[in-house]
Amino acid sequence: MTRPGRQILTGLLVALGGVGTASAQAVCDRACLRTLLDQYLAAVVEHDPKAAPLVVGFRQTENAINVAPRGGVWKTVTGLGKMQRRYVDEVSGQAGYYGLVEEGDHVALATVRLRIENRKLTEAEWYLARADDPGLSGSRQPGRPPANLLNPDYLIANPPPDRVVPDAQRLSRAELVAIVNSYFDAITSHDGSVALTHSGCGRVENGTPAPAGRFLPPLARPTVPAAGAPPAPPANAPANDCVSGLANFNLSMVVARRIPLVDQEAQMVLGMAVFIRRPGSPTPRNVFSEWFNIEDGRIRTIYTAMFYPGPELAVPNWPPYEGNWPLPASIVPAPPGPAGR
Repeated sequence: MTRPGRQILTGLLVALGGVGTASAQAVCDRACLRTLLDQYLAAVVEHDPKAAPLVVGFRQTENAINVAPRGGVWKTVTGLGKMQRRYVDEVSGQAGYYGLVEEGDHVALATVRLRIENRKLTEAEWYLARADDPGLSGSRQPGRPPANLLNPDYLIANPPPDRVVPDAQRLSRAELVAIVNSYFDAITSHDGSVALTHSGCGRVENGTPAPAGRFLPPLARPTVPAAGAPPAPPANAPANDCVSGLANFNLSMVVARRIPLVDQEAQMVLGMAVFIRRPGSPTPRNVFSEWFNIEDGRIRTIYTAMFYPGPELAVPNWPPYEGNWPLPASIVPAPPGPAGR
């Protein structure tokens, strides 16, 4: 080979080697994702966005409302609470926190989803449940428990799993996603038999256990047990707790379905979606994050952080959106009839 040819080949090899090195540097493994998640949470507690590697154009929402750095939780969160779980997904480049956060003398529940690209934070999505937030039946009433079922004590006593599942017992990423989708499909079709769940599967809504009868009318549901107490199902309750009563559940469709994070090591999956109620129902939409604990090929427990948005709030305010669903007439007026043309 001539000298110029060798120089060209050497230059190509160096260039390719540089590309490989740059790519390797940009990869963020489990430890990297966990470190950046902790760095971001610490920056929020410190009220200092500069303490985290945020990209230009970093986007953050809190209960579907866009928040600029130094606003929202950057101002209010003063510490992390007594129940904390962290999950990471090196395939999607995302990390998540499910746990309690302190806001001065108050405690809230949060799901936090972070996207990491080139070892920098590009997105943060918060689902927050605070004690005075509205719930399924409206605002919190004086002297009453939180309307949104917030129950930090129960979560502290009964947290989600924090584990490393042996390789031989892990399901694939595709299998975990399919199991979660079966749950959403069961709700949409009002047929609990569609869901791949364990008999007696548990669901914890904003920290409150929802034993058998989760989808039954309110008067047929059991009372909420104290922290640490086993859920007490109502008389003649179905055996399959987390999908019982779907036939009469006030829901038209599950929309904006997303599964952004699959932690294969922990066999935990984060799902997000919106419940749209039956036409004419005054019940508000429910926007939720759900952490699915999957064991032996079926859902064992589900832990949520969710909120009930006003009728005109665009939710979840994150693309991509799956499917179409009705919006209030105040946002999208009905088209004019023949007389109005």
